Amino acid sequence: MNGASREALAAARERLDTLTDNTSVDVTKLAGDLAAVTALLDREVSLRRVLTDPAQAGEAKAELAARLLSGQVGGEAVDLVSGMVRSRWSASRDLVDSLEELANTADLTAAQQSGALDDVEDELFRFGRIVTSSTELRAALTDKGATASAKGELLRSLLGGRAAPATERLITRLVTQPRGRSLEAGLESLSKLAAARRDRMVAVVTSAVPLSDQQKQRLGGVLARLYGRQMHLNLDVDPTVLGGISVRVGDEVVNGTVASRLDEAARRLAG
Repeated sequence: MNGASREALAAARERLDTLTDNTSVDVTKLAGDLAAVTALLDREVSLRRVLTDPAQAGEAKAELAARLLSGQVGGEAVDLVSGMVRSRWSASRDLVDSLEELANTADLTAAQQSGALDDVEDELFRFGRIVTSSTELRAALTDKGATASAKGELLRSLLGGRAAPATERLITRLVTQPRGRSLEAGLESLSKLAAARRDRMVAVVTSAVPLSDQQKQRLGGVLARLYGRQMHLNLDVDPTVLGGISVRVGDEVVNGTVASRLDEAARRLAG
């Protein structure tokens, strides 16, 4: 996002935090309402353009949004969206992307308030690994010919009663409303958003055997000191790495596996 949209999103995040700090607000309902507005504006391109038209007065756009949404979603969502359209946006799609982020953040906040945020983070990661390992499941979830209801039913059979409610809602929205993203990119984005909820970074750790609690604690401490932020570890076991561990933080990979050292030795011999 360019400058204007970044500023608008930052202001919207602050307003969302203020709302979700209020114990009288149903945060789960707010998440659903924001998701519904996201779907509406993603579908109605002309409306989206009107609400982000820099030539129109902010108050007029806010009044239009309030008229359209009142009675369709809760008052908190109406107020939040009205405030967002008062802001300037660099591109009309940025408004929709920001609304989607706020909807997901609200669901993660609800999970945090119920003490389930750690479970949601882990479940998002595990689901991503399952999708990566099953081409049939990935094909079913990304099939453009399948209806949203069919995909939703498949996810209910997979996740219903086995995952936190917030996890099921987040994944279902991603699968049924991908908005041009790959499933893997969407899941990674959700994982980062979940980590940011606690101001934590995500480290994907791959090892040949499961790490002990002491090893996980020590590794988390080292990474936290290295990056200057609390670190959430997503753990994956892959026997093909032979030994050691591989750590990926964002685009940076710290690889200390035996397999990587053997590959490097082979490349040097071949050179």
